[in-house]
Amino acid sequence: MASGAGLTLPAGRTLVASDLDRTLIYSTGALALAMPDEHAPRLLCVEVHEAKPLSYMTEAAGRLLVELGDTVRFVPTTTRTRKQYRRISLPGRQPRYAICANGGHLLVDGRTDHDWNAEMRRRLADGSAPLEEIQAHLAATSDPEWLRKERVAEDLFAYLVVERERLPAGWVKELAAWAEPRGWTVSLQGRKIYAVPKPLSKSAALAEVVRRTGVEQVLAAGDSLLDADLLAAADTGWTPGHGELADTGWTAPHVTALATVGVAAGEEILRRMLARSAGEGTAP
Repeated sequence: MASGAGLTLPAGRTLVASDLDRTLIYSTGALALAMPDEHAPRLLCVEVHEAKPLSYMTEAAGRLLVELGDTVRFVPTTTRTRKQYRRISLPGRQPRYAICANGGHLLVDGRTDHDWNAEMRRRLADGSAPLEEIQAHLAATSDPEWLRKERVAEDLFAYLVVERERLPAGWVKELAAWAEPRGWTVSLQGRKIYAVPKPLSKSAALAEVVRRTGVEQVLAAGDSLLDADLLAAADTGWTPGHGELADTGWTAPHVTALATVGVAAGEEILRRMLARSAGEGTAP
């Protein structure tokens, strides 16, 4: 894929794989509306949970996403479970492919591809410590003082919901150091601490979608450590001015680190993706 960098390819040859939370869509606490109220952008609610609005993008971003989806193959790429992903109602046509559970599930026309999930589980069995070992360690080392919830996602990985301000300094780094030799990655995103087996990656599922579609150029965006492999596998990528990748200074020659933060960053990412794919026709 990297050989396509710097080129604008003919219709149907480009795929956009983007993370969702804190990249394209934002909860109320992540909007970062620092401007005066009268200059704030109009917001579009794209997710409702338990009868309450939960996630947003700007209306302008919504229009850009519709245009992008009519131009290239758009593939939502998220660590969310399938159930969590299906709560989201993005503007435009339903994507043919969606990557959920950090690559553990591939949806095709909204349906689970069970063969892909079976393949990923085989890779996990061969390349990382069992989930039960990670769960036991999380239970033994976390503290009710700051722990709010313990969750297992799709029987593939685990995450904690924490009180971020009460989380001891260095705890996440200690967990990451323990998990590394066991073949697991640790990521802190907002109030959630993820423990994910290394073979379970967005880039692995992306490679499968690229194989099936035959695209020649991949554009990508993401904000967290779990997006680094996705960005590395793309021809061109963008990161917002917030999140783990921005905080650690992670970048790559083909990845642009934007200064924009919050919901405005999602709009800028879509604008740049559309400009980068200009000249393409309607995606098949």
